[in-house]
Amino acid sequence: MQKKNNILFDLDGTLTDPMLGITKSVRYALNAFGISVDSLESLTPFIGPPLAGSFREFYGFSEEEANRALQIYREYFSQTGLFENEVYPGIPQLLSNLQKSGRHIFVATSKPTVYATQILEHFGLSDFITYIGGSELSGERVEKEDVIDFVLKNNNINKETAVMIGDRKFDIIGGKKRGLKTIGVLYGYGDEEEMTAAAPDRIAATVDDLARILL
Repeated sequence: MQKKNNILFDLDGTLTDPMLGITKSVRYALNAFGISVDSLESLTPFIGPPLAGSFREFYGFSEEEANRALQIYREYFSQTGLFENEVYPGIPQLLSNLQKSGRHIFVATSKPTVYATQILEHFGLSDFITYIGGSELSGERVEKEDVIDFVLKNNNINKETAVMIGDRKFDIIGGKKRGLKTIGVLYGYGDEEEMTAAAPDRIAATVDDLARILL
């Protein structure tokens, strides 16, 4: 992996821990439908995959209801939940060291680009990032393989030079579909069983492990 010059990172669960912001935003949306949620922990499966699909999968919403729930979710997230987030310890140093080694760092996230950009700027990570690729608020480009393809094409990246890093199976599957080497991390929201089943090329239990793999 030390020879890969283009490093694609997922955002949620990989660079930052968005648990409070995302789960509070989901709870806010569910409350609008008369659904009460006592435990924010029960909503962590929403972290990672496209949100509208998660409302349909976990709560049986119709497509229309899921899209409405997503709009309500954004009422809270865009103002407050966006910053109820924290950078994983060791990530700033890892990004700095990668940058110093001459690597190009990209973000490939299913989160809308506008939110991803605000988060990375707020937490002082944007200076390390060459390009931020995400979805659109309109719902375009939410699947991870489409986001990865978007990042690769917009930066003229040869897939042989790139690696995709993420904490959920969607990151690994999306990377594989686009012909990239992949690294799964276990400090985010995908457990070891999920990651093992997705079969990335490497697995990093901690940020330090990830640094050893990349550097």
